[in-house]
Parts: sequence; C-alpha cells; structure tokens
Amino acid sequence: MVESGYTLTLIRGRSPREVLRAMEAEPRGTGEGTAGLIEAEDAHRADVDDDYWDDSYVAGAFTVPGEDGDWTVVLGFDGGLGVPCAEALSEGGRVVAHSSNGGKPIHLFHWFEDGELRTTFEWPSARDGSSPDELVPLLREVGFPLTPGGEHDDSAPIVDGKAAVLALAERLTGVRVTETLLHDATYELGLVPEQPAEEWTGLVIDITDAHGERLYKEWTHEEIAAASDRARAETNAPVITTRHPS
Repeated sequence: MVESGYTLTLIRGRSPREVLRAMEAEPRGTGEGTAGLIEAEDAHRADVDDDYWDDSYVAGAFTVPGEDGDWTVVLGFDGGLGVPCAEALSEGGRVVAHSSNGGKPIHLFHWFEDGELRTTFEWPSARDGSSPDELVPLLREVGFPLTPGGEHDDSAPIVDGKAAVLALAERLTGVRVTETLLHDATYELGLVPEQPAEEWTGLVIDITDAHGERLYKEWTHEEIAAASDRARAETNAPVITTRHPS
C-alpha cells in the first residue's frame, strides 16, 4: 500500500454502497480480500492500457463495528488522491483518512467532523484545519514527537509515523485496522472515475532554505500544459533500437 500509493478512509454511519455512490463509483461487484481488490484494480489498469495519466481506480469498501456504531472502511490504490467527498460524508458523523502517494513519499492524515475538516497534516508539528491543536494530546499519546504545545520535540524518541497514524485513526474510530482485517474482508467494489481538475492559471514555487537562499519560480498554465504534452508524447513514443556494425 505504501509503495504503490493508497488512501484508507473510515466513515461512520454510512454503508459501503452509500459511500461508493457518493464517490460516483461504477459498481464492479465484490472482491474477496485484498487479493480480490488488487485483481480488480489490475484488470482496470489493463483496460486503460496502464495509462500513467489516468487517475481512475477501483475502490473496495466493507463494514466493521467501531466507536458509536458501524463504520465503512474504504481502501483504494489511488496514489494517495484521497476521497473527494469526505467532507460531505462526514455530515452528521465522522471521517478519518490517511494516505501515501507512493515513491516520494507524502503521507497525509485528515480528520473530518460534521462536515468540517478539523485537523490535517503531513508532519504532525505543522497542522491545519479548523481545530489543528485539538488532537495534540492524542498525537503525543500515540508517540508523535511533540511538546505539550504541539511543537516538534527534538528530545523525543523516533517513531514509526505510519504506525502512529494507524494508532491515531484507531483512537478516533474504535476500528483497529490490521493486515488480517483487510486481507479477509469481502469488499464491495466500485470504479472511481477521474476527478475534474480545478481551474487554475499558474504555479508558483517560493522556497527559502535554512541558509537564507531563496528559490522563486513562476509558470503559467500554458507553459505547464505544453510541458505535460511533451512528456505525454515522449511516454507514448515508440522505442527504436538500432544496431551498429561492429
């Protein structure tokens, strides 16, 4: 999951079918365990000719008991894109999600409550959301190196961040996500379509390093689109091998 990129989402009070419908997923039957989910995802990638630019994916959902009722667990090997309707799904309830984009990696955590993003972070010392400090006691409890004020604590022992996030999600949901839980579940499957891109006009990178050196660069939408077209063309170009006489 971490290597290929995933999102794991827990939603209270919503059925798997309701969640997949909110994700606008096309029903794809059921799959037995993670093997069935991976098989369905592999079949989908084959259908789209393993197009690197295609962000659609197969998600699997099942129900488990947790805090204050049943929860739906949704697992998708989506490159860490996340569930776009998580805020809406949390109306009148709670949604907890964590993800990895694979490779780089970027690991994200999100906690939604009653239609509101309460806390989100990549690094627990740099939190955002409507109540970014509310989880600080829990973050410390599961081992994240934070001071009581929520700042990074250099004197604290190193912790496995993914293990700590799993423990944090368990505290917020009452659901212990284990390899066995994911491996043995019967997943309701759905093909999640690509999400429409938000309109944007450009990209700015503005970074100042620890030595005061600043990197500032702007790209227009047209420049990025042209570079993307070139990359796509190079990716799809045939590979030509030539032999030179010895």
